[in-house]
This record gives sequence, structure tokens and C-alpha cells, in this order.
Amino acid sequence: MISEPELVGEDGPGSSSDVVSGFDPEQGPGGGGRRRWHGALWGVAGALTASAVWAAAVFGYGIGVDGKPDARGYSVESDSCAAMELKELTRALGKPDSEPATELDGIEHPALHRIRCTVDFEELDLGEQRDEDGSGWYVGYRASLTAELHKESDPRPEFEASSTVTDIDGTTVDRVERVPDLGDSAYLQITDDSTMRLNVVEGGAVITLALSVWMSYNEGEGGDGDEMPDAPEEPEMLAYRGHLINDMRDVMKGLKTG
Repeated sequence: MISEPELVGEDGPGSSSDVVSGFDPEQGPGGGGRRRWHGALWGVAGALTASAVWAAAVFGYGIGVDGKPDARGYSVESDSCAAMELKELTRALGKPDSEPATELDGIEHPALHRIRCTVDFEELDLGEQRDEDGSGWYVGYRASLTAELHKESDPRPEFEASSTVTDIDGTTVDRVERVPDLGDSAYLQITDDSTMRLNVVEGGAVITLALSVWMSYNEGEGGDGDEMPDAPEEPEMLAYRGHLINDMRDVMKGLKTG
């Protein structure tokens, strides 16, 4: 079942716009000056309180008075793929084939910096599926990182919309869950193409760390062309949930330290 984000901060049944008012119903509009002055003080206090709440909300969510998001110390540059160390996934899946590779669709613009990086892990031999001639099934994993730093507009509305959808470019989202205590907001998605994505927004930074799995059949030397055996069950992606979250924390630290 696809979970949806909770709605918080709605007015309760006892809320009223008349709780703070400069009008005294017992005195009436034509009452004495002390009452009117008392009401004026309440009006000023209310305005100051509203301003304080607005300022707290603005700066608490990382949006400056100019409407631009706070970078929160993040830096997204062409060499930022070095933040993709993936220590936890390496312990679980084995050493990657190579260093992170930078994709070609990066952006370096006054309004947006973006990088994409990928890492392939060595294929794992599923020995119980191996034939005498060396033919057998293998499982492979790929991790990918997308890091964006928005400099002109708040990315949070689009982030919330894209992180809770049930379809991504024609791929069905089987599971969505909110991840607490990670950035300003974070969601884990699992899609039917055997991919698990962890999406995080913090200030103007939007970071996605994904893990994909695939199965392949390699025919051994001297294969006689016999019928390929049935594929084993695909690995359970949720088994790597904790690894992905811990590696995301390290990636976020790495992008902040440059």
C-alpha cells in the first residue's frame, strides 16, 4: 500500500480567528480610551507574534527573506561524486568494480547545480544455480547518486510531490515510506524494476541515492546449448534499507565538506 504524508498544522475544532482581537465586546466601539489603548496593545502584540512565527517558519525551513533556499553548507560541483563512498553497501555487497563514474547530464547553472554518479558492484555468483560446464546465474548491483543544489527557488513542494507518486516514468512504485530524522524530509521508494530509492531534501539540496539489482545468466565454456535453468528469486531490496540510509548520511556529510 502506498502511504501518503500526514497533514499537520490544521486548525482544530476549537480554533477561532477572534481569539486575539483589539475589540472589547463589553465596552463597545465607543468605549473609553483606556480600553481602546488596551486593544491597540493587543493588536501590536498580535502583529509581533505573527511576525515572529513567520520568521521562525521561514528560517526553520531554510528559506531566506529573499525567497531563496538556504544551501545549508552543501556544495555540488563536478568532483562531488567523491562523496559516494558507500561503506555500508560495500560491506554488504562486496567491493565496487571501479570508482564512481560521473554521468554526462550534470548541470552547472546560476539557479541549479546537479551531478549524477554511478557505481557498479562486482557480480555475485549464485553457486547453487551453477551447472557442471560453468554456466550459471549471477546477480549484479548498481548504486547511483543524484545531487542537486537549488539556488533560486524552494525545491520542497516538487520534492514532496515526486517522492509520493505511484509511478515514475512508467515504472510502478510498489512501496513508499517516510524516513524520520534525515534532512528536512526523506522518503524511501521501491519500484517494480527492482530499484530502491532514498530521496532527501535539506534546504536547497535534493539528494537521491538508489540501489538497483539485476539477474544475468552466463553460459560457461563449452556450453552445449541446453535449456537455461529457471532464474532464482531476486534478492529482497529491503534487506539493504539500513545500508542505504547510513550511506546517505555519509554522502550528505561529504557534500557539505566538499
